[in-house]
Amino acid sequence: MSAQTFSMVITPDWPAPMRVRAASTERGGGVSDGPYTSQNLGLHVGDDAEVVISNRRALMETLGLVTEPLWLEQLHGNIVLDLDSKKTNPAFSRNPPAADGVVTSQLDKPCVIMTADCLPVIFCDTAGTRVGIAHAGWRGLAAGVLSVAVKRMGIDPQTLLVWLGPAISQNAYEVGDEVRQALIDFDRGANTCFKPSNAGRWWADLYQLARRSLKAEGVHAIYGGGFCTHTESERFFSHRREAPCGRMATLIWLDS
Repeated sequence: MSAQTFSMVITPDWPAPMRVRAASTERGGGVSDGPYTSQNLGLHVGDDAEVVISNRRALMETLGLVTEPLWLEQLHGNIVLDLDSKKTNPAFSRNPPAADGVVTSQLDKPCVIMTADCLPVIFCDTAGTRVGIAHAGWRGLAAGVLSVAVKRMGIDPQTLLVWLGPAISQNAYEVGDEVRQALIDFDRGANTCFKPSNAGRWWADLYQLARRSLKAEGVHAIYGGGFCTHTESERFFSHRREAPCGRMATLIWLDS
């Protein structure tokens, strides 16, 4: 199957240096069908592998990538890999590497994560010398994945820029006591990120939880947010709305 060129991508609105490139895909414009219609980029969700590979090739063509993105086996944890130390990191012996984030200073090495309600978070420094990405669902946030990502960047947090990509919004994300407690155990002030639901549960704000975690590490230049993968059904996949479903991708790289 030949790759199809598509243009359903979001360009982050943030003051990143020119050499920092980033994009977040929407669900449309690909060749998948059924619940994966149509730009599914996940090989692990039951879609036809040949079709997914075609979609991935189309993504590379659309973005002008010269190197295949580093696709990860995401674990909903806090492992963030440094691509610059690939030769000495045993995690890279797995294909794909098992992690929920990656950072690099190399040119033309796209870092990528896939989401369908969880929060994609991208990083760069103001000098445009280093980039990173993290997958921040509630489990990852409770495990401190964004704190780990900031540390892996290895740069003064006050010089970091962050963009929050498409995720489920608070008004659509109802969770139980155990989820709320896990997040409050990590961040005692996180109770402000929840509001009670009529069902005796909680509406959780992933965006605000992420901002709190980043600010605790000294990061203050935070952009993005305001999407809702659950309610914007024409634009985004949502695992909570319908499963199985496809996956969007968020990417960041340094352009040579």
